Amino acid sequence: MSATIDDVARRAKVSVATVSRALRGLPNVAPSTRQRVLHAAQELDYVADPSASRLAGGRTHTVALVVPMLGQWFYSRIFSGVEGVLAAAGFDVLPLTLSGPGGRDRFVSTLPFRKRVDALLLVDAPLREEQLDEVLNGAPCAVTVGVCHPDHPSLQLDNVGAARLAVGHLTGLGHRRVALIGGAPDDPFGFTAPVERAAGYRQALADAGLAPAAELEVAGNFSLQGGAEAMQRLLTLDDPPTAVFACSDEMAIGALQVAQDAGLRVPANLSIVGFDDHEVAEFVGLTTIRQDVGGLGERAAQLLLELLDQPDGTPSAPVPHLFQPTRLVVRRTTGPPPAGTGYRW
Repeated sequence: MSATIDDVARRAKVSVATVSRALRGLPNVAPSTRQRVLHAAQELDYVADPSASRLAGGRTHTVALVVPMLGQWFYSRIFSGVEGVLAAAGFDVLPLTLSGPGGRDRFVSTLPFRKRVDALLLVDAPLREEQLDEVLNGAPCAVTVGVCHPDHPSLQLDNVGAARLAVGHLTGLGHRRVALIGGAPDDPFGFTAPVERAAGYRQALADAGLAPAAELEVAGNFSLQGGAEAMQRLLTLDDPPTAVFACSDEMAIGALQVAQDAGLRVPANLSIVGFDDHEVAEFVGLTTIRQDVGGLGERAAQLLLELLDQPDGTPSAPVPHLFQPTRLVVRRTTGPPPAGTGYRW
């Protein structure tokens, strides 16, 4: 099989755009870099193809947006924010996912965005370190969201700090039995956000002088149904919680419905805090951590446009690694714990 421009880029340890510029004799390529590219191309017996030439001569005005899945509320909101900013700048968005059987491995082996886009926006990519390197090396330029790579600009959330703030709100109200509804411990994707939010939960308990209790940490699988099932399990405990921190609003809303169906008054008997500030959260009065998901997509797209304005899509030094702000929004679902020992079943 003949070598590709991506092979040359990997051998020379530069971007595809840099290879194209170096081989065409265009400016803004350091002499040492140009020599490294020419040497790699000679070693690989590389012959330029028309797609690579088009990439060097002009933009496709398309950006690949890679997410684990498109069906979830979080990723659809990210997509809306990204698309709004990029469309105004004259770019199309090519949505790609890592879902399906063997989705991650298939994506890494095929890199379906190659020669089709000017840039890559990678969101919450549950990839191993070597897979992440492979994907980012295959892109002309890239920005990551929710994951951090030292060579590429990133935008992240302080999940630990935000969860600590949410649970600190509950312990500050006087709650001592605070439950966590989070991700599954055997999550096949290996997402980091549930792990980080659980860590923030435990740190907040430690701040309040409380020890974590295994029976109070249950999986909700980041869905309404999962949150409902988790709440049902918590209600069967001999000493049930007086407060719940759910790692997403969807799980929190599922838990809220089960609690109310069971006759509990929220927050008189049970307090609930979510995470996201989903559109429905305000209507059900849910106290939550607001992270402005649409704004996260917009800011990531703006960061990518700034990168595209740089020569060869090379990030400025130092490489920007930014955090999206979050804040606690207090509504009707939190209050002091019930008097006495709480509720019983």
